[in-house]
Amino acid sequence: MKASFLLGLVAPNLALASECNPDFFSPYLDDNATLVYARAFTTNQTFEGPMGNYTGLPEYCALYVNVSSSAVSSYEFGLWLPTQTWNKRYLAYGNGGFTGQIAFSDMAPGINYGFAVVSTNTGHNSTVQEAGDAGWALGKPETKTDWGWRALHGSVALGKVLTEAFYDRDIKYSYYAGCSTGGRQGLKSIQMFPEDFDGVLAGACAWWTSHQQNWDLKVALDNLPNNASHHVTTDLMDLLATEVLRQCDEVDGVKDNIIMDGYACQFRPEALLCGSPNANTSTCFNADQIDTIYRIYGDWVETNQTFVFPSFAWGSEAQVSQMIMTDEDDIDDPSGVAYPRDFVYNNSTWPAENLDLTTIQLSERLDPGNATADVYDIRPFYQRGGKLIHYHGFADGEIPTGSSIYYYKQVQKAMNPLGINLDGFYRLFLIPGMQHCLDSVHNAPWYIASANQPSGLTGDNIWGVPGFRDAKHDAVLALMAWVENGTAPNELIATKFIDDTPALGVQAQRRACPYPQSATYVGGDWNSSSSFQCRS
Repeated sequence: MKASFLLGLVAPNLALASECNPDFFSPYLDDNATLVYARAFTTNQTFEGPMGNYTGLPEYCALYVNVSSSAVSSYEFGLWLPTQTWNKRYLAYGNGGFTGQIAFSDMAPGINYGFAVVSTNTGHNSTVQEAGDAGWALGKPETKTDWGWRALHGSVALGKVLTEAFYDRDIKYSYYAGCSTGGRQGLKSIQMFPEDFDGVLAGACAWWTSHQQNWDLKVALDNLPNNASHHVTTDLMDLLATEVLRQCDEVDGVKDNIIMDGYACQFRPEALLCGSPNANTSTCFNADQIDTIYRIYGDWVETNQTFVFPSFAWGSEAQVSQMIMTDEDDIDDPSGVAYPRDFVYNNSTWPAENLDLTTIQLSERLDPGNATADVYDIRPFYQRGGKLIHYHGFADGEIPTGSSIYYYKQVQKAMNPLGINLDGFYRLFLIPGMQHCLDSVHNAPWYIASANQPSGLTGDNIWGVPGFRDAKHDAVLALMAWVENGTAPNELIATKFIDDTPALGVQAQRRACPYPQSATYVGGDWNSSSSFQCRS
């Protein structure tokens, strides 16, 4: 489907900008909602956001709304409404980590498509740098509920009312895009509110909150204390990454520095063992350090073979290294401690080393904020014609690729016995070399214009896939084509721009295939998507 069809922009009313004021919107607000501002922006005006400024956008009306969600909690959302060209569609963007921040950096690209775009702060205010900090949740169950699901659903619902009032016409289609926590929010919406969206684009989903958030701490503890014989340093992780590439690169049939499937490689870390008692320990691993690697890259299995969480794929070492390192100054506050401390135990002094199976069991029982998106029978979304594109990078070292595979298989086990073929409404794409939500290792193609990604490119006002605004290269357009035309995505072509700068041109492109298919090398220039085909 071509971009010209998808954009299908209409000029609703040249007087819309004059209606961008509190007096117009106030009658449509619920009693618990307050309009903070409503302001019209022209193309040469700059919107100053908390993480950047945005200019050169199509003319739009910017709203900021505060909603009281309980007697002790509230959330905020931003809504941008094109005033000259609207495509009669609505797009909500998700969030990341524990961050409490409206995704203006996604809303800016979204409005270029012609969408009315909305995003919430999830019920608290914090920065991207504080994505791993959940002190705001300590002893605040209502705020946890806002983060878990209520802020997104409430923002989407009220945002739709305001959008349809502004244009005096119905929204034709509603969409969602998010990655990480945003991916979890997308799956949670499908499960709790299947009527909210016609199509959902969910990446690297942090869906298994009660398990994955504790697993974040588990892998950090695996590498502590820093003075232990089993501790793996950053330099050793670099050494590991080099050896993984050496052993695993050609498993897929082509030596191109890209590991197509990190789970397909039978990697042997013992190749890095020190060869003598006098070996330089900065250039090889001792036996205890090898055991640490096996723990970190192994499934988390607890007492009585209780499966807790899947493992990283080989090839994700760059980000895994960041996950498992703890500064000496933070030795009592390692990565991942926020969830059990602030969400589960509500105890700011809870010792991280107390993590065990009972913590998982308590997390499951409480599920603070009802955040975990572990409903696998998603028939209501399927029955109303909803479509889900789920994606995950194989080099993700923050949330293992295996967690998305696990979720897909659980949905398959729930739906297939009912006679429902997942391919008809749900497709999972695993992208080789792609890290967490954006970026890649070894210049692997990673860009599909999904949530968070435009901000990872260099250039002004980037949206879609510059030069390739079609349903094969752009995941947003692929979702629209599936929902509106019934054209299912049989592939997504990821792009790597030179220096991640579209103005410099394309460095490489590669197919990603719907799971369980994979892209197989068939010959030719491996930087060209035509050199790979989707095969079972």
